[in-house]
Amino acid sequence: MSNGNGETDALLGRRDVLLGSAAAAVAALGVTHRATAERTAPQRRPNILLLHCHDLGTYLHCYGAKTVQTPNLDTLAAQGVRFAHSFCTAPQCSPSRASLFTGRYPHSNGVMGLCHADFAWDLHPDERHLAQLLKDAGYATEAVGVIHETRSGANRCGYERHTNKSKASEMATAAIERLGELGTQSGKPFFLCAGCIEPHRLTSKGEEDHMGFLTPEFEPDETLGVDVPGFLRDTPGTRTELAELQGAVRHMDRQMGRILAALAEQGLEENTLVVFTTDHGYAMPRAKCSVYDPGLAVSLILRLPCRKGWHGGVVQNEMVSNIDVLPTLLDVLGLPVPATVQGRSFASLLDGSGYTPRKEIFSEISHHDYYDPCRCIRTETHKLILNFSSAPAFMDPSQSWRPRSDTVVPPDHALAYHPCCELYDLRGDPWEQSDLAGSPDHADTRAALMAQLRGHLAGTKDPILDGAVTPPMHRKALEMLGVGEK
Repeated sequence: MSNGNGETDALLGRRDVLLGSAAAAVAALGVTHRATAERTAPQRRPNILLLHCHDLGTYLHCYGAKTVQTPNLDTLAAQGVRFAHSFCTAPQCSPSRASLFTGRYPHSNGVMGLCHADFAWDLHPDERHLAQLLKDAGYATEAVGVIHETRSGANRCGYERHTNKSKASEMATAAIERLGELGTQSGKPFFLCAGCIEPHRLTSKGEEDHMGFLTPEFEPDETLGVDVPGFLRDTPGTRTELAELQGAVRHMDRQMGRILAALAEQGLEENTLVVFTTDHGYAMPRAKCSVYDPGLAVSLILRLPCRKGWHGGVVQNEMVSNIDVLPTLLDVLGLPVPATVQGRSFASLLDGSGYTPRKEIFSEISHHDYYDPCRCIRTETHKLILNFSSAPAFMDPSQSWRPRSDTVVPPDHALAYHPCCELYDLRGDPWEQSDLAGSPDHADTRAALMAQLRGHLAGTKDPILDGAVTPPMHRKALEMLGVGEK
C-alpha cells in the first residue's frame, strides 16, 4: 500500500529498521558539528520548531512502548533530551494546548473545555500566547496544521501566517515548504509550530458502529506484535484497536521524520530548538479524558545542538508539566517571562545550574463531551483525585457506538461511577487500579495531599471552589430564553 509519498509499506518497513538502528549509533558516536556549534556562539537567537500531534501520550518506542515503530522520534530522543515524567494540565485537547501555549492552567486561561462548535470555550482576551510573545520579540511566527487552543483564529495567537493542513502527510509537506522560506530570512529567527491530527481517532473505514484510527494512507501495524498495557483487558477488540493505533503512530512518526530531515538538509539544525510533544494521553478507555496517568503522561523531547546540556541523548527523570514549556522557551531565549505565567522554567535543569525539581503536578478536567469536573495532585509516589460530580467512572474517548476495548478497572463501565475521592500509591500500583482513599492506613497521606490540592485551587483561584462551572452553551441558552446578560 502507498503511504501517499510514493513509498511502499515494505520499503518503509526496511527504512524504519535502519533508522531505528541509526538512533543508537547517533547517540553513541555523537555528531561532530554539534561540538563545533558549542565552541561557536550562534549569531542570533535560536529558531524554534515546535512539532505536535493529537492524542499520543507517551506511546512511542523510546518511551517503552515496545511494539510501536517510531524510529524518527526515537532518533530525535537519542540526539536530544527526553523527559521521562512529563505531564499535561488536562487530559483533553483544547485545555491542554491552551496551557502549553500560555503557561497557565485551563481554569486560569479560560479554556476549560473544547474550543470548536458549540463547546465554544476560548482564551480570555488578555491571555498571551507563545506566538504573540515571540512575535513581539522579533520572531517570524507561522503555524501549519492544528490550532485547537482558541476558536478565534491564528491571528489571535500571534501567527503571521497559518497553513491549514492538519493531516500528517499534508502538514509535513507544508511545514517543509515553510522551513525553506523561513530559513532564508536574513537576521530574523523564526517560530514554526506544526501539528497534525494523527493519531486522533478518525472516520472509520467501512465501519458504522465504531470510530477507529485508520485512514487510506496507512494500515494497522502488528509487525512487532501488540503489547496490551495493564489498565486494559487483553481482548481481541483491544488488540485490534492497539494495532490500528500503532499504524497511526508509525505514520505520524514518518511525517515528523520528513520535517526533521528537511531541517538538517537546509542547514538549520544547529541553531534550531526542536520541541516535540502532544496534548494528552492516547484515545483508549481510562486514558484520554481521564486524570489517571495514561491520560496525563505526555511525550516531551527537546533538541538544541548549539547549547550544552540540550542534546546528546539525555533522559531527565524529574517531573515537569506542560505549563513549564513556555517559560522554559522564553528563558533559553533570554526573554522575560510574564508575571502571570504559572509554569516554571526547567532551563536550569538542562544547563546544570540550580534547578529545584517539582514535588507535585496538578491537573484537571471540567468539560469535554460532558461536564465531568475532577481535580488531582500527583507526586512521585501518590495520586489524589477529587471528583465533583457522580459522572461515569471515566469518560470514554472511543467516540464509538460500540467500543471495542475494555478496562480492567472498572470491570463494568456501564454501572460504575466516580467516588468523591480516589487515592493511589503509584509505587506498587502504576496503573491506578487499587483505590486507597477509604483506607485508615493511608488517612495521613490523603489529608496531606488534600491540603496541598486545596492550596493550589485557592492560590490559582479555580472557579470550581465557587460552585459548578458554567459552560458557554449555558449562557447561549439563557440568551435564547431572553434572560441572559444584557
